Amino acid sequence: MMLVNKNIAAIDIGTNSVHLIVVKVLEHGNFEIIDREKEVIRLGEGFSGDIKRLSTDAIERAVNAIGRFKQIADLHNAKIRAVATSAVRESLNKSEFIEEVRNQTGVEVEVISGQEEARLIYLGILRAVPVYEKRALCIDIGGGSTELILGINGKIEFSRSIKIGAVRLTQKFFPEGKVTKSAIKECKKWVKGEIFHVTNYASKYGFEICVGSSGTIQSVGYILSEMTNKEITPNRILNNFEFTKDELSKVVDLILGAKTVQERKKIKGMDTKRADIFPAGIIVLQTIFEQLNVNKMIISEYSLREGSVIDALQNLNIEQHKPRLSDIRYESVLQLAKTCYFDSNHCFHVANLASKLFDDLEEVHNLDNSTREYLIAATLLHDIGHHISHNQHHKHSNYIIRNSELMGFNETEINIIANVARYHRKSHPKQKHPEFASLSPANQTIVKKLSAILRVADALDRSHQQKISDIAARNDNGTVTISFNTNNFPIDIELWNLGRRQKLFEELFNKKLVIEAK
Repeated sequence: MMLVNKNIAAIDIGTNSVHLIVVKVLEHGNFEIIDREKEVIRLGEGFSGDIKRLSTDAIERAVNAIGRFKQIADLHNAKIRAVATSAVRESLNKSEFIEEVRNQTGVEVEVISGQEEARLIYLGILRAVPVYEKRALCIDIGGGSTELILGINGKIEFSRSIKIGAVRLTQKFFPEGKVTKSAIKECKKWVKGEIFHVTNYASKYGFEICVGSSGTIQSVGYILSEMTNKEITPNRILNNFEFTKDELSKVVDLILGAKTVQERKKIKGMDTKRADIFPAGIIVLQTIFEQLNVNKMIISEYSLREGSVIDALQNLNIEQHKPRLSDIRYESVLQLAKTCYFDSNHCFHVANLASKLFDDLEEVHNLDNSTREYLIAATLLHDIGHHISHNQHHKHSNYIIRNSELMGFNETEINIIANVARYHRKSHPKQKHPEFASLSPANQTIVKKLSAILRVADALDRSHQQKISDIAARNDNGTVTISFNTNNFPIDIELWNLGRRQKLFEELFNKKLVIEAK
């Protein structure tokens, strides 16, 4: 039986590469990724159609990679789950491969079906993108196969695994990575023929949102972030990154216009190890967009290996270890706060004060209600910089948030939350601050307004003793009056701190702030 704070390692043995993640298991089914590795092994090399037998060289490369990953997992004292997908499950010598891995590394490989692969991918996506209650079309393009999944409320309604992967199609149509007009035409025709019966069936279900995962789709995101200069965090978080059908077309034209591997390697955002197989992968993606009339896709950074971890946690049959997939945004914020040992009483109390101010002053701030979630997230995380140092802790909070995996949020949303937390004290937002200046004008306005509200709410609990309750705010012409009950506690320190923090609020909203203590 696995308990909280134990580690799990998931190894994903694909047609193109082998991936490893090692996670630390936390409470309530949450986990923190503490190590990650990837090696390109091209297990399915030499086959443009069905994979008959894995070559001796390919098996050796895989065994060596798995052996290295086993050593990393052992360093973390992590229990290993290794799953193999398309290349291994199709091969006639899969038993030989499994035995060789077992003998050389001690790792037991689980060969999963296409249907099981789709299920685990869907689990991974649900942990990264907030689509639990939506009918979501999930697309995962691997080296040997492409998985299409339709799910809602954690249940799969339809899934198919199609033998059109980036490696397989490259070997069939683009040997040595060379792209020609005739090869592009033939590849598109082949892909349409292979997926027509699946997309035709899937279209009958309909979907509200489309999510994509794995290398090909993430590469589209990286290239687009370079092309469009979209707001991205320093460590290039792609989770929840969105792109449209028209944006995808721009990447397709760019990639297919680069005729050789060397030309594609020069493209900004291009993963050089994927440059040879990317044309095939992006043709698959564009064809699916066309066949299913997809207008927009959201990227999930979690997929099969994260799904394997979630599946392992669900199988523990211990309620406290079962992941909550229906509200991943809140869960990821809370997980980060707990990891940094936040003062939960203070932060939850300030979150309540801030949200009440936000609701009562809607006609003052004129923000969309969706930004309320950013305010609550920033409030719960505003003091986590104390985990590094009390001095300049607001800046440390900004750094930690920007460099953490807040699942369910995209890079722009993470930047907004980090900036709001950063400005809960000290300096007001300024263009000379790089993280603030990197935001669009509209998002800078959101940060200013939410920061102003947070500064007031945080000041009203300066003592961290929750002395103030029953807060309400009203707008009267040029004045905002905040009333509350002091519960007969002295609030001198709160009023003193509010006097230092209210300037941003008054200047930004052009309102005089008045306190009415009961």
